[in-house]
Amino acid sequence: MDDEAKQLTELLATDLDGGFTELVRIHAQVVHIFLLRVTGSAAEADDLGQDTFLRAYTALRGYSGDRRRALLPRAWLLTIAANVWRNHVRTSVRRPVSAMRVEDAEDLWSDGRPGPEERAATAEDRGRLVEALSQLPEIYRVPVVLRHVMGLSYGEMAQVQGCPVGTAKAQVSRGLRHLRRLLEPQEAVRKDVAM
Repeated sequence: MDDEAKQLTELLATDLDGGFTELVRIHAQVVHIFLLRVTGSAAEADDLGQDTFLRAYTALRGYSGDRRRALLPRAWLLTIAANVWRNHVRTSVRRPVSAMRVEDAEDLWSDGRPGPEERAATAEDRGRLVEALSQLPEIYRVPVVLRHVMGLSYGEMAQVQGCPVGTAKAQVSRGLRHLRRLLEPQEAVRKDVAM
């Protein structure tokens, strides 16, 4: 746990309201980006983000000071966000549909991290990646987003998903393979047009 996380958990243990305000300030963007990537909709990400922090605050109120000190805030919040999203998908009668056009979502793609977004050198590539990511099944979308968009380690991913580290690695690998397959037909068409 880094110094910032230790300070935050200590603040949560001694002053829940002040600590929670700091928790939201530090981690709201991370939670929003995660939810945006898995839902494909800024509006849904906002709603689910609010629900995530509401559930987090409710849970923290029931925790003892020692339990609050032992938290790993980012992984804990992303676990809640993943569960909130899964519950949302489970209760929806349809697959989530993006409220914004793919072209508008391109600018929100996280940059500067290794992984699938490295291919997003152009606006067209980013758009294709965002679209392909939204087509991944949940079992692959969440691990790919956690690893390559959010930058979590495999250990943190395993904690968020409640699975062994090996399973988290396998899900990312399979998700990337599936993502490549989704992108291959588009790349083959581009090569044919260029000839």
